[in-house]
Amino acid sequence: MSRVFLTRWLFPETVALLDAAGLSYFHNEADKPLDLVAQSTIYPEVVALVCLLTDTIDAAVLAVWPNLKIVANVAVGYDNIDVTEATERGIIVTNTPDVLTDATADLAWALLLAVARRIVEADDYMRAGQYVGWEFHQPHMGTAVAGKTLGIVGMGRIGTAVARRGALGFGMKVIYTATQPKPDIEAELGAEFVSFDRLLAESDFISINTPLTVETRHLFTLTQFEQMKPSAIVVNTARGPIIKEADLALALQKGLIAGAGLDVYEDEPLMHGDLATLPNVVVVPHIGSATIETRMAMAATAVNNVISVLKGQRPLTPVN
Repeated sequence: MSRVFLTRWLFPETVALLDAAGLSYFHNEADKPLDLVAQSTIYPEVVALVCLLTDTIDAAVLAVWPNLKIVANVAVGYDNIDVTEATERGIIVTNTPDVLTDATADLAWALLLAVARRIVEADDYMRAGQYVGWEFHQPHMGTAVAGKTLGIVGMGRIGTAVARRGALGFGMKVIYTATQPKPDIEAELGAEFVSFDRLLAESDFISINTPLTVETRHLFTLTQFEQMKPSAIVVNTARGPIIKEADLALALQKGLIAGAGLDVYEDEPLMHGDLATLPNVVVVPHIGSATIETRMAMAATAVNNVISVLKGQRPLTPVN
């Protein structure tokens, strides 16, 4: 019998969609990645794979399931999947765009504000019982956000949502880089398409929202940090390897930039050791899409992609 393989247990409401469609399935009982090649000997009849960004779907995995029709990634990014190999094998790859846009943009702003206003440092100060009364020269003086320049690296769905919050909510000037200009966004937000070098030089805050590609890997190194304002803050909710973490730590230590907010890391789940010791860095464990509503919508999108393909219909959100 053809079956759907869920590399993690999803929500009961999501799995119920498979039941309603009359599709059989099995799932990984452990909440960690499996050796998928080894799993193929146990479950050779797989025709659909629902996976997470922590699952590496490479040529070896794609080769062991000859009847595989679709790989449905429960993520908007798909750098964990060899899309070229899948395409050559006639396997459809899908992702989950749109449904996580607002949650990720909200987190980018949470990080930006937390770094700018030194929220984590102030929280630690309070918990340690060090606050003895209001002072004019507070020990945790931050920097203003409203009216500053926000640089967006990658003006896709999430980048646009981050920019919209900045322009409309905080009256910020938005400048951006992208593969091509976005006239509609420029008209709506007064945003300006600029060179990467100019974005680095002029931005008070930089939000990284570009996919991880060969071109964007280590897009930010010491060279780029040296071009930024000493008062600048960078936020990354995209993919960790876009920043060379050792260089970021050095830039922060040398005062080349003022701070950073990170949701993703170069060698996840590890983080460069020096970052943990720096007070001007706020770090969270890849929670950009981690709201109940968003994760449920992501899982449902992935499963509905599977249902569509196995019914002979076009997937909802194809990558290839």
